[in-house]
Amino acid sequence: MDEKEIKKIEEVFKHHIGILSEDFQHKLDIVAEGHQMLSEKLDRVESRLEQKIDRVEQRLDRVDHRLDRVEQSITEVDAKLSKKIDAVAADLSAHRADTESHRTGYRVSESRD
Repeated sequence: MDEKEIKKIEEVFKHHIGILSEDFQHKLDIVAEGHQMLSEKLDRVESRLEQKIDRVEQRLDRVDHRLDRVEQSITEVDAKLSKKIDAVAADLSAHRADTESHRTGYRVSESRD
């Protein structure tokens, strides 16, 4: 092999390396573009998820507020019922005491005719 053939091989080799380098750069650019697209898509998904989470949190706050009102209503009803039950118990106790004080004249009969 003489010097001329070696230079020719070097030129072909440099040309081939240049082509491979351009091809590699092109593929690297495609990968970078794909990465950028995926990053943008993730940003959009994150934004939508944040909006949905905010709406869910707002709904939960409303439900929590409603539950507080229901709990308050139940407490009020419980207090009213307790007063009424106490009043009925007092009336029943007074009636029983009155009935027992008139034992000789009044009798409760449980027999059925």
